[in-house]
Amino acid sequence: MVTPRIDPGVPVFALGRYAGSRRQAIVAMKDRGRTDLTQPLAGALAVGIHRLLSWGLLDVPLTVVPAPTRRAAARRRGGDPVTRMATVATARHPDIAVVPALRMTALARDSAGLGSAERERNIVGRVVSTRHRLPPGGEVLLVDDIVTTGVTARESVRVLHTVGARVVAVLTMAAA
Repeated sequence: MVTPRIDPGVPVFALGRYAGSRRQAIVAMKDRGRTDLTQPLAGALAVGIHRLLSWGLLDVPLTVVPAPTRRAAARRRGGDPVTRMATVATARHPDIAVVPALRMTALARDSAGLGSAERERNIVGRVVSTRHRLPPGGEVLLVDDIVTTGVTARESVRVLHTVGARVVAVLTMAAA
């Protein structure tokens, strides 16, 4: 478990530090179009989800909600890499659904290189729900590639709560 600077109100788990080969793989998948890395990163995410289930921290039915991304970034990347990774990670589990229930408004900008206060100003109020409906009942797990300050996680959890979701945790590939 990690403790981001901004508490999202639910436990946050990271599969490792945002460093070394993990960092290189995430950057290559997100920013260099390396879709060949989706499968191995999804495998690691699947292991993380399985561990949280086996430890009793999650239960099924489970809905996995990818953290929101900016539409322009998704277009530039050929789709949303976090959603793609989550879909591959859960493909063989009949009791887990992936629902892209969140998006960023057009006013949000890329957070890379922003400090904590700047990230918060950039994200607060800019995470919104999509037309995708969450399945009734069950738990919700928010997944993301990196947790830096925790502001995206907090805003995502807040928005999901407003639509009646029972968010129980955040799972990320890495913690910065």
